[in-house]
Amino acid sequence: MTRTDAELLKRAKAMRSEMTPAEARLWYHLRGKRFGNVKFSRQVVIGRYIADFCARARKLIIEVDGDTHAGNEARDAQRTAVLEREGYRVLRFTNADVMRNEAGVLEAISAALVTAHLPDPLPRGEREISAPPAA
Repeated sequence: MTRTDAELLKRAKAMRSEMTPAEARLWYHLRGKRFGNVKFSRQVVIGRYIADFCARARKLIIEVDGDTHAGNEARDAQRTAVLEREGYRVLRFTNADVMRNEAGVLEAISAALVTAHLPDPLPRGEREISAPPAA
């Protein structure tokens, strides 16, 4: 298992207490399995990136982009490509999307969860209790 960069962890922890109003508004709906009984975490370190919100079991990342992302579309596309290679699906919304169309954002997340990756079942026999051999 790869070690997570200590500086990234420190930055992610700081970001949890410095959420934008749009992030805080969305987090209200995602936290504590409130949204479709799916566990979301915030400011999750994945590789060399920090994802705003992540449902690890569903391999779904939600990014809420502020004004700092304007003009950085190429960088965001590269970041998305790296996260997709890790098996994640990435949804991007702007702060304005969340603040002006919260219901639409939640609907898009809900639709993505329907098609999101579900964990593979355990191999045959893993869930079965082994019976004693027949005499």
